[in-house]
Amino acid sequence: MRTDDDPQEPTGPEAEAELEPELEAEAEAEPEAPPTPAPTPTPAPRPRSRFRKLKITSAVLAGLLVVLVGAGTWWVNTSLHASYPQTKGTLHVAGLSASVEVDRDAQGVPQLYASTTHDLFFAQGYVQAQDRFWQMDVYRHVTAGRLSEMFGSGQVDTDKFIRTMGWRDVAQQEYDGLSAQTKAYLNAYCDGVNAYLKDHKGSQASVEYAVLGLQTDYTPYTWTPVDSLSWLKALAWDLRDNMQSEIDRALSSQTAAKNQVDQLFPPYPASHPVIVHQGAVVNGAFDQNASPTSDAPLSGAALPASAASALANLSHTVSALPAYLQPTVEGVGSNSWVVSGDLTTTGKPLLANDPHLAPQLPSIWYQMGLHCTTVDAACPYDVTGFTMPGTPGVVIGHTPTVAWGFTNGTEDVSDLVLEKVSGSTYEYDGHQVPLTVEQETIKVAGGKSVPITVRTTNQGPLVSDADKDIASAGNGYAVALRWTALTPGHTADALFALDRATDWASFRAAAADFAVPSQNMIYADTSGNIGYQTPGRIPIRKNGDGRWPVPGWTDQYEWTGYIPFDQLPHELNPADGFVATANNPIIGPEYPYLLSEDFDYGYRANEITKRLQAATADGKKIDAAGMRAIQSDTRNEFASVLVPYLQKLPASSKKQTQAAVALFNGWDYTTPDTSAAAAYFYEVWKFVCKDAFEAKLSSSVDVDGGDRWFAVATDLLPEASSFWWNGNRDALLAKAMDQASAELTSQQGSDVKGWQWGALHKLTPTNQTLGTGGPWFVKWLVNGDPVPVSGGSSVVDATGFDIAKDFSVDELPSMRMVVDLSNLDASTWVNLTGASGHVDDPHYLDQLPLWRTFQTLPWPYSRPAVLAAAKDKLTLAP
Repeated sequence: MRTDDDPQEPTGPEAEAELEPELEAEAEAEPEAPPTPAPTPTPAPRPRSRFRKLKITSAVLAGLLVVLVGAGTWWVNTSLHASYPQTKGTLHVAGLSASVEVDRDAQGVPQLYASTTHDLFFAQGYVQAQDRFWQMDVYRHVTAGRLSEMFGSGQVDTDKFIRTMGWRDVAQQEYDGLSAQTKAYLNAYCDGVNAYLKDHKGSQASVEYAVLGLQTDYTPYTWTPVDSLSWLKALAWDLRDNMQSEIDRALSSQTAAKNQVDQLFPPYPASHPVIVHQGAVVNGAFDQNASPTSDAPLSGAALPASAASALANLSHTVSALPAYLQPTVEGVGSNSWVVSGDLTTTGKPLLANDPHLAPQLPSIWYQMGLHCTTVDAACPYDVTGFTMPGTPGVVIGHTPTVAWGFTNGTEDVSDLVLEKVSGSTYEYDGHQVPLTVEQETIKVAGGKSVPITVRTTNQGPLVSDADKDIASAGNGYAVALRWTALTPGHTADALFALDRATDWASFRAAAADFAVPSQNMIYADTSGNIGYQTPGRIPIRKNGDGRWPVPGWTDQYEWTGYIPFDQLPHELNPADGFVATANNPIIGPEYPYLLSEDFDYGYRANEITKRLQAATADGKKIDAAGMRAIQSDTRNEFASVLVPYLQKLPASSKKQTQAAVALFNGWDYTTPDTSAAAAYFYEVWKFVCKDAFEAKLSSSVDVDGGDRWFAVATDLLPEASSFWWNGNRDALLAKAMDQASAELTSQQGSDVKGWQWGALHKLTPTNQTLGTGGPWFVKWLVNGDPVPVSGGSSVVDATGFDIAKDFSVDELPSMRMVVDLSNLDASTWVNLTGASGHVDDPHYLDQLPLWRTFQTLPWPYSRPAVLAAAKDKLTLAP
């Protein structure tokens, strides 16, 4: 919580000076004394002056203010501190079969030690709830489409969209199909959460409940396994990849010719790397030593012009979702790489990972260790890493012998399907088929319940129905979502299997069940092996390449199945000695199945690969510090393409622009927060995007300035008279340079060397509930202060932004880790914010300064290391 002084009313001489004109006017209004004395009646009491009234009123108000401030301070402090978890001593919790030890380090990160799996996951639920229950509660309301029950009518549109997709219904079906073992773990976790809830009501659970209680009568309800599973759907939604690209292609075709639209979606740069450089499918299985022989034929589908309004409305609906449900910014995804011991100073592999997600306060991640006191078949867990509040197990981390990381695979696992809807039916293969229709009710805190109708075709839910105007705007068309995450899977089984993996074979067996979100998985083990695996349910399309919305009234664009797991790309100990993934294409075009036509354009992958090659060239070795240095890389490859064009232009007539262009002399294209050159470059690029692209496209097309637009401009810059340059590239660039220098001068002053990228590019840690729309005092209470950050879209330090809006960070490395397989205790990690979700707790934002400056923390794993780092020890006893 901040300590800034509240604004005060003027007091003392200043206040009296403000009142002097009023007193003079009062004196002038009194009648003059008569020139000669005259008998006067006994005077009546003189009315009090306004000044005296004001003094009395001020005294009363001051007294009331003191009382109110005192009462408010007492209420805030009491509410804040009521929820702080007990972290020392012994806490008796009904439901445990034996004691569980919870050791917390200086950052409040817990390591749990239990003798049974039931007690281990029970304790995980209890401890996560201690630190993050408000976040967990909000998450389950998001995925169930029940935010309005907590926050009122402002969340109805979000609830309607989520209800239309039916995430919770799918999660319930998923739970029904899980293994008995996984169900037991989920239920043990729920028992732990509910044991916490039993003894923690209102502000005892989190200060946000005290604030919410001033407006509604909401109280948390019992936690269930489906609450835990549902969040996997939200994660899959954030990582679903190319839905917006489908919309943008379709809508761009309304204002530009097809060849011009194709220029806005260029092919992957030939100079940028793929992930798997070798192998092919042979006899029904992927063989990393085989040579590719064929390319799969692909085709697209044309868009009916009259369907554009339905797509535009869907784009608007998606863009209005809360930040944690927004589509990813182009050019930002995640980084991971793993290096063989042959190339490291330790002789064992090193593995790095930093997933990129929307910023949240508290962070989406919760660091934790889960340890069986005796590791055996009955209790096989000794795992540590990053968990997700509300979900049992560890998502990314390591066991005693195996480490793994994730990046978004960007495989195309969804299609937008245009449907011809007429009344209560839709057309399919020449027939009118009844829509599946369900009625639901959204309860609204402080208001009337809202009934909604959810309609579904054989392709999926009609997501365009979620826009209130779609019925009149669709011209007979609606948009269905065909998406792998809407089919029940076994991802929860896979996560628990990962947490007990011991080698490459058990790692791959776990990956086989990992359905959604589709990811890149990197691997390392203490025996010296490194590897890569593509997991996930990836569709096989009868026709179409996933780039455009497809017609649903024919069966020609159906999915015929999923790529068999054994045929998905994977490799063990590749010849290069390392694997690097950054959302770039997984394998070359000879692979017989379509994975995606909308991978990241590889700027980050290219930089990571170059850095790894340089660090290991000529017999050199890389160490853990070298891995962390790559994570802090801020070089913008596209700047090295655009800036030479800017420097070759004739000198501007504006002296400020001349001075600004001089900033590029000797610039190494890195973008630290203190860089003046970076500030000017991004401002120029903003105006280039506005004048070249945004001005010519539908407002529903998001020209965010990310990696795709880097690739577009790179291809177009040699064409000086291109349509996109308004026929004159140099004139457009010169105008952008003048606009940028004028804007920066108005914002940061005339001294160009004093400009700073971080003054434009800031991260504001924001509580994604009360911190976005509450009263100013609540925002002040729950949010952090803005901080300048380095990096940008499509650089390794991927602090992304939407250039069409501003440079505020809206996607970033949500955590960073480096695992040292030669000595697991030498591994390091850092979270975006901190372990605690409680406002003003010492661990609410304590890791942010480290994250911002690319520092990491020791990551103790062995029992002696954990004990040495422990600052608080709590025993959870039956």
